[in-house]
Amino acid sequence: SALLRTLTQADLAELLAQNADEPFADAIARALHEQPIDTTTQLADCVRRVLAERLPAGNRPQETRKALQRTFQALRIAVNDEFRALDQFLAHLPDCLAPGGRVAILSFHSGEDRRVKKAFQAGHRGGVYAAVAPDPIRPSADERRANPRSSSAKLRWALRAARAD
Repeated sequence: SALLRTLTQADLAELLAQNADEPFADAIARALHEQPIDTTTQLADCVRRVLAERLPAGNRPQETRKALQRTFQALRIAVNDEFRALDQFLAHLPDCLAPGGRVAILSFHSGEDRRVKKAFQAGHRGGVYAAVAPDPIRPSADERRANPRSSSAKLRWALRAARAD
């Protein structure tokens, strides 16, 4: 709740959009900014009200669940400063790999995956990586059935370039 009190409505909307690709970011930010939020239950109820006003009844349960997940994800990422930690890791990663060394990173949401993809591509263009995954590797249908939590996973890899000594 401390984070919500410190953000402007525009900053909160941007946080929801950037950290979780929330399509209702502006409406949720407006609603959260208009009332004091002290508990996760109040936050969830506020998001539910926003979606109830904007979605047809048939789509509401599934889309509301997704919006709640995205909202809590965006706030968790901000509170824990997760993207800064990931960006720092990606910046130092090449120094940790021996020439010809391989790295594989498993991401679970688009914000993480976007950062990994861009870092690998930039490293490839700059000669840091000799090769990078052209596309992420996704779990098979069998794996998703056996482990539903794997459905959002994306695996990307990179190969450290050999150094010219």
